[in-house]
Amino acid sequence: MAEDEKDKQDAGTEEDAMADEWAAAMEEEQLEKQQDSAAAGQSGNGAGGDGAAPDLDVILDIPVRISMEVGSSAITIRNLLQLNQGSVIELDRLAGEALDVLVNGTLIAHGEVVVVNDKFGIRMTDVISPSERIKKLR
Repeated sequence: MAEDEKDKQDAGTEEDAMADEWAAAMEEEQLEKQQDSAAAGQSGNGAGGDGAAPDLDVILDIPVRISMEVGSSAITIRNLLQLNQGSVIELDRLAGEALDVLVNGTLIAHGEVVVVNDKFGIRMTDVISPSERIKKLR
């Protein structure tokens, strides 16, 4: 039975391991903050239930996946299976149109491709406001 559990743990992806590490770190940090606030006699530094803004320091070091989307296209499986080297797929964007910048699949900005020191980068041309991003999450 122990070998089966070990195999399941070994089969976990690197992302699962990272998520577990972050969850443990966040738990530890939360516990430390609770202990600090209890020791300080609840000095009222914004984390209480008095309507103050929550302390976001807890989540600032969580890694997120950022990606750029040039465009997309919907095709049938039949057409997908017929693709080979040199095939061209028409995207839903015009040449020169801004790229979408996505964080964990959520649109946060538009940008254009730049080359810096022989590496691709993206220059943000239009950042979606935080209130608009929150509306899209709901």
